[in-house]
Amino acid sequence: MTVRVLLADDQEIVRTALRLVIDRREGLSVIGEASDGEQATALATELQPDVVLMDVRMPGKTGVEATRRITTTWPGPGPAPRIVVLTTFDLDEYVHAALHAGASGFLLKNSTPDQLAHAIRAAADGEPVLAPSVTRRLISTITALPPALLPSPPTPSPDERSPTDLLTERELQVLVLVARGLSNARIASALDLTEANVKSRVNRILTRLGLDNRVQAAVLAHRTGLLATTRMPPET
Repeated sequence: MTVRVLLADDQEIVRTALRLVIDRREGLSVIGEASDGEQATALATELQPDVVLMDVRMPGKTGVEATRRITTTWPGPGPAPRIVVLTTFDLDEYVHAALHAGASGFLLKNSTPDQLAHAIRAAADGEPVLAPSVTRRLISTITALPPALLPSPPTPSPDERSPTDLLTERELQVLVLVARGLSNARIASALDLTEANVKSRVNRILTRLGLDNRVQAAVLAHRTGLLATTRMPPET
């Protein structure tokens, strides 16, 4: 199946370079280009791409605003496209704003062609995409926060189970390692699983808990004290 990609960047030379990289990759195809946030929103609705590569800083409606509009007002049919914010600026304010707006990932423009292609495929598969430096910094920030400063979960009804009650013991172990910032490959090694199995479990965890990405999963794990209470297998 071909992953259909919409490019949104105000610089034509950047869009041209991205198109050349993407269209040369098997299973990836650029189906449209937008030069600002307003056009990106309109083309996303019209073309129904699988993934949008969205620049942060564009004239008029910014990439963050366009991301929020697409993710919150998607008319269908089918799910909204996954949005990967692609930017030159490795700044926390952009990362937080993009993820809060509903982006599936955040990638830097100095990423290699292989990293870009992998990010597009991962986003299309429902995996979160974050530049390694961004992931480490976000997880580190979350770890340093006292529980009182983390967002409080909604108060459950008397007959409603805690979100973590929906997970198996193995899934809780995977969630703990996600919260520690480990990649799927490192989680697989730590738990003696295949990387494909870990990927499947992470996707299932996010679906069961109603989460969009690994950062949200890390917040939940820290907020609920899972890192201290979940039994992990002994290290070998």
